[in-house]
Amino acid sequence: MFKKFSEITPQLQALADLCVARSTIPQEMYTKHQVYRGLRDLNGKGVLTGLTEISDIRSYKEENGERIPCEGELYYRGINIQDIVGGFTSEKRFGFEETVYLLLFGDLPTAAALKDFQALLAQYRTLPVSFVRDIIMKAPSHDMMNTLARSVLTLYSYDEYADDVGIENVLRQCLELIALFPMLSVYGYQAYSYYHDGKSLYIHNPLPELSTAENILRILRPDSSYTQLEARILDLALVLHAEHGGGNNSTFTTHVVSSSGTDTYSVIAASLGSLKGPKHGGANIKVVQMFEDMKKKLRDWTDEGEIEKYLRALLHKEAFDRAGLIYGMGHAVYSLSDPRAGIFKQFVESLSKEKGREEEYALYAAVERLAPKIISEERRIYKGVSANIDFYSGFVYSMLDLPLELYTPIFAISRIAGWSAHRLEGLINAGKIIRPAYMSVSEERPYVPLTERK
Repeated sequence: MFKKFSEITPQLQALADLCVARSTIPQEMYTKHQVYRGLRDLNGKGVLTGLTEISDIRSYKEENGERIPCEGELYYRGINIQDIVGGFTSEKRFGFEETVYLLLFGDLPTAAALKDFQALLAQYRTLPVSFVRDIIMKAPSHDMMNTLARSVLTLYSYDEYADDVGIENVLRQCLELIALFPMLSVYGYQAYSYYHDGKSLYIHNPLPELSTAENILRILRPDSSYTQLEARILDLALVLHAEHGGGNNSTFTTHVVSSSGTDTYSVIAASLGSLKGPKHGGANIKVVQMFEDMKKKLRDWTDEGEIEKYLRALLHKEAFDRAGLIYGMGHAVYSLSDPRAGIFKQFVESLSKEKGREEEYALYAAVERLAPKIISEERRIYKGVSANIDFYSGFVYSMLDLPLELYTPIFAISRIAGWSAHRLEGLINAGKIIRPAYMSVSEERPYVPLTERK
């Protein structure tokens, strides 16, 4: 149907050139009018647009009125993520469901409350009758994030109370989506790999007694098998990605769209569209692809001089995608360190040993150590640079044999928890529709009749 539109014709190219010519705003205009592009000031500090009790990111401390960079810290409902992870890992428990409860309801659950909550999520892990056949299996997309968004929007049609924005109903909708995201994502991938790659089709049902991480691996793999280390590291990834302040792009999207008064399915679909972007949820894919190129180009993975040469080539737009970036390094907020990356790294080494990929892990560790120094030498930067969570998450997913197409959906399976908490918080404290200001810099001019235009 769309094939005749896929070719860039001379007419279309000319129209595109006209669009660029008439829509390009000189960069100096943004400085002149003190426009905070990306809602960040010239020092990289985010513009305050709201209040939240759900999470907090700390990258600096105030001393005598001066901002001093510090090691990054992340808090869920006031509790340090280090302590949350340390708590459930020391007891050899899965932590994602506990984290979802904390984000939604503001407190850690008791043992009894956690058991009831896990049972409730298991109860909601059931798709409408024939949904897989009629929706997911038809016209599968090559991008799982689009498949996921389409499934979410279609669920609207199955919900008798889809437009009810009362807190009780929205909570029910959010819990259902949190429970269903793994199935919608993995089944979407199975349909794609069957129709487009000719692979065998497997549709495994989740088991109520398993955690979210265990069920992802169970329904994805043909034999439904997995090790406990695999499941626990995937669970850790879900915990670390579940929430990251109200200002990240997809969560801000949740707030913006929710403020219009629309339904939950439309809100979450919009957030998925944001997360899909390579500058947000798709970043870890770029990290993996960069390292694949690096491994091919390096003769000796242990030669730091050779690694440094490759990294400088990246910054000079002479290697990989020639974008001038070392993917996985740097963050909009953190400067000295991303706490999520630090936690992840402690477990990545264990998985690399189980998978026999210690040499790759050593290469990642070398790049993590060398890149900040090289970036500081090659770039003028206003704050420090360190590895972010995307730096290691793609490597972890590859060791878990997750297909590249599911990297960003795994992020969504986790972040739906944070989106849900922010949607509920936004509705509970409902205010005006979010409508930021844009200044027009075009000059007034007269209308020219059609016969007089040149």
